[in-house]
This record gives sequence, structure tokens and C-alpha cells, in this order.
Amino acid sequence: MHVDLTEQKLTVEKPPEEFYRTYMGGGAMGMYYILKELKPGIDPLAPENILTFMCSVVTGAPVSGQSRITVNAKSPMSGGIGDSQAGGFFPAELKFAGFDGIVIRGKSKNPITLWIHNGEAELRDASHLWGKSTREVDAALKEEVGDPKAQIAQVGPAAEKGVLFSSIVNMVNRNNGRTGMGAVMASKNLKAIVVRGSKKVQTANPSRLTELAKQGAKDAKENPDVDGLTNHGTASVVSYQNDMGTFPTRNYTEGQFEGVAKITGETMTETILKKSDTCYACTVRCKRVVEAEKDGYKVDPVYGGPEYETIGTFGSYCGIDDLEAISYANQICNDQGVDTISCGATIAFAMECYEKGIISQKETGGIELKFGNTGAMLEVLDQIVHKSTPLGELLSRGSARAAEDWGPEAKKCLITVKNEEAPAHMPQVKKLLGLIYAVNAFGADHQSSEHDWMYEAGASELYLERLALLGLNTPPPEGDFGPEKVKFATLSHIFYSMLDSLTVCQFVFGPAWTLYGPSETVDFVNAVTGWDVTVEELMALGERRLNMMRVFNNREGFSRKNDRLPEKFYEPLKGSGPSAGIAVDRELLEKAIDQHYQTLQWSQDGIPTPQRLKELQLEWLV
Repeated sequence: MHVDLTEQKLTVEKPPEEFYRTYMGGGAMGMYYILKELKPGIDPLAPENILTFMCSVVTGAPVSGQSRITVNAKSPMSGGIGDSQAGGFFPAELKFAGFDGIVIRGKSKNPITLWIHNGEAELRDASHLWGKSTREVDAALKEEVGDPKAQIAQVGPAAEKGVLFSSIVNMVNRNNGRTGMGAVMASKNLKAIVVRGSKKVQTANPSRLTELAKQGAKDAKENPDVDGLTNHGTASVVSYQNDMGTFPTRNYTEGQFEGVAKITGETMTETILKKSDTCYACTVRCKRVVEAEKDGYKVDPVYGGPEYETIGTFGSYCGIDDLEAISYANQICNDQGVDTISCGATIAFAMECYEKGIISQKETGGIELKFGNTGAMLEVLDQIVHKSTPLGELLSRGSARAAEDWGPEAKKCLITVKNEEAPAHMPQVKKLLGLIYAVNAFGADHQSSEHDWMYEAGASELYLERLALLGLNTPPPEGDFGPEKVKFATLSHIFYSMLDSLTVCQFVFGPAWTLYGPSETVDFVNAVTGWDVTVEELMALGERRLNMMRVFNNREGFSRKNDRLPEKFYEPLKGSGPSAGIAVDRELLEKAIDQHYQTLQWSQDGIPTPQRLKELQLEWLV
């Protein structure tokens, strides 16, 4: 579906099979349209920016982990490519409504919604919905279309106000959170996309899909990593991360948090968990739904519950061990439509600046913005999402822009890569993750590669058997950062890029620890499509997407100079525990970047070579 909001025009494209086999969906397919049509140098919030929503060839098939959607556009956070994934029921429903993706251009004069149902589409006025919360809009639109099972992807009031790290929200609790895609959508006056359909996904080998589904249901209980997700959600790793010294505390100053026991996944299960939730056809059920009431605020289950990253950014990052307050912060973010990672991390950054005397109560409006001050965290969060004060206005643009106002000492407190705040996995300990944080086209992202300990001596037999299928047969010693380990980082980066093009969940499909490994991923694609793809062909897909994003960034002025970590990561961690005194090794990181570029056949400035682009069927980019 092609949507021209300026002209109020809708058209349908039916690409040939060759197109689908080359790009398959997700980020690769979105990048195709953006690179073909978007001129370099445009303002990310200008009407000329192109916003894409892409499912894939496997979306909607009855197997766990397939109901994901990728959103791409030029990012208002970085000025480079924006890329964000979300799950839920919306992706599968878009497929059932008859479409693999949506390409959105221009800007409507007035707020508008896009209503898609069984191959038909129309634009509807949304002036009455502008300014309303995600919960209100979700209920109103379901009533307007007369179907409580309609699925809605929308922007909240924060995006309308121009909060740069705004998200796109579906189900009131699933987010395309990273890189400011909500701000782009709101800038087009597109309030929501509503989808409903009854078209079944046609598959080539239904019996094999049934086998995969049954295998997944069985293996989910036998795989300890996946079983942990089922029992305690993504927060199941809080204790483990803390024990390893890689649980960011007080804005990445320490790697262990003394209040961790109060905010673990197990604690959530024992105290405020109401039920678990899932995405379409997924047996894992990792989503948490919580309910609580404390200190005058109520946590409503309609907003789901906090993920691991949210517990990190609003919890340990801010020195806060109040699980109900963290859940309430998650609720505000879902209700108003902002990314919990960037938002919580930006508040933690401001707290460190206050603690160090870089800013005072003059800048905070009288708030004692110290680590551990729960009331201050919630107050500043409210100011950010409503842009109601000078502090809220400034922080709504992200920590990197705030640091420009607060000066050189504030910049030393940043944890940003390409202006994106880092998630709750520490590259001081996870060295390979530091490499991927640095080189990833859209900034620090913990879901763009496998993590360090998946491939080293003593790792799980399951991990090593699966990784051998990618040509990784010599696991190095624990903690190694040599060529073999860097090879693993690059190959898993390619694999994850492929998963984001297939728009499948990386907690279900992956190269090592997940429910399904590389072999099952190949079987899944072939069972749906009837093709004969191999691991090698799928890896080429992943590499194709990485090159497309890189080309986009290159033409926007990005190069190796942008593939860098914040200075804070090169400072030894404080506190106690196994990570105390550890820092990123600058020299080793630069060597790893060199090897990464060489493996991908990029120049030493991080620019894809014409030869490699041609080999990846991207000759049109040369």
C-alpha cells in the first residue's frame, strides 16, 4: 500500500516474486523504497521523509515469533536511518488485511487515520482524536470501525508535541520504540493505522509448519533460556545481568545495583504480575501484565508491564528500586507514546549532571534530581512527555542535545551512540556488544547481534552446534576479544539483520540460544514460500540490509567517525563486583572495527565497496 498524505491518494503495488525473494520484508524492503525515493539532506520531520511499515513473506503463518513489523524512516534522533521493530497482533492483522507493507509519503493538512480492511483502504479524519492518549484512541477507533478485534498502530500525545524519542504504539503496550519513528509519523499528521482482515496466509507446506509449531511448544519448556522468558518475561535476566556486573547502575557508572532484589522478574511474578500475554500465535508468552496501586498512583494492566530494558532505564540507571514506580513510568510511556529506553536513560543522564553539579535546581525548576529520588524521576518524566517546562522541553530532545546546552562536562555523562541512548547491556563487560553498538547504523542496540558468551569455551552445546552452521567452529577462551570472537560478532550481526528483514522475533529465532535456530529458520521460510532458500541465501539477505542502511548513512554524511562509543564507556566502572574497574579498550575496539569492515568488504572509512554491492544485487546503489 502506497499512501500519499499530501495528495490524499492511495495506490496498491503488487511486486513480482523476484522482488520478495531479494528483500523478503522488514528493514530490507523498507530500505528499498527509502533509498529509491528519499533525497539526501531532508529534515526528518519534513513532509518529504518517507515512513515505511513492513511485514514479511512469513508474517501471519501459524508459528511462534512471526508477528513482527519494522518501521523505517530518516531518524530525528540521529539524522541517519531510523529502524524499529514491534510485535503484537497488528503485524499479522495487516497481513490478514491483504498487505505486506505500507509506504507513507507527504503530510496531511489535518489529523488523519488510515483504515485498511480486506484489501480495501481509506483515509479518515482524526481531528477528534488528536491529543488523546493511546488508550482512548484504541477504544475510540475500535468503536468507529465497529470491530473490537481491529488492530491499531498509533502515535500518542508526546509525538504530537514533538518529543523526538516518541514511539509508535499498538495494543497500547507494544512499541516501535527506538529512533523516533513516532515523531516522524506524527509530523505527517497521521494519528493511527487501523487494520482488520480475514485473508488467511497461503503457505506451501502446512504440514511442516504444524511440525515446527509443535516442536516449538515442546522445546520452549526444555530450553532454559526460553522457559525463563515464559516464566518471568524479559525481566528474567535482571538477576543474571547484575551478578555478571553488567546491569547499568546510576547512568552506567557501576555494573551492579544494590537494590536489584526488589526489581527482578521473579519479584514481579511474586508481587504485581496479573497474567502473561503473547503476540499472535506465539507459545513463548514473554509479555508481562501487571497491576498495582501505591502512593496515590495506579498501575493499570491495559498497559502491560515493564520489560528488562525499562526496569534498567527507569530502575537501576536512576538508582530506583521501586518496582511499582518503574511500572507506573512504563504506563506513562505507553499512554503518551515514548520509548522507555531513551526516556529513562535521558532522565538518568540528567540525574548524573545534577549529582556532579553540572546543573542545579535552577535548571531543574527546584527538583532535587538525585539518583534514587523516585518522585523526581516521575515528575521529570511527566514534564518530558508533556513538554510542560523548560527542563521537559530540553530533555524531550534526548540527552545528546541536552548536553549541547549544558556544556562539555555534561557530554562526559552521555551514554549515546549516534545520539541514541544505550540499552541495559554493558559493552565494558560484553566487549563484542561494544563493537556492534559502535558500527550499527541506527545506534546502540542490544538486539542487533548475539552477546559475547554465546560463543566461547564452555558455552552451551546447543549454542555451539547452531553457530557451527554459520562457520563458527573454534570457540575462543572466555573473555577473548580476538579475531575469532570478532568474526562471531559480525556474523551474528548479519544473522540478526536477516531476522529483522524476515520480521521474526529474536527471542524465538536466532543463531544460538533461541527456540528455533538457523536450520529451523530456513525450514520456516521454505515451508511458507515454497522456495529453496539456504542459510547462505538468508545471510546474504541480512548483509544486503546492513549495506543498504550503511549507504543511506554514508550519503547523509556518516562515516567511521560516527562509529564510536561515548567517552564514558572508556572510563573504569566504579562500585563493586566483577565489573568494577573495567572499561572498554579503545585500541582493541578500533582493531575490531577494522576487521568488521574487512569482513563486510567495506572501506576503512566504513563505506560499502561497489563490488560488494553488486554481489548483493544492489548494483542500483553504485
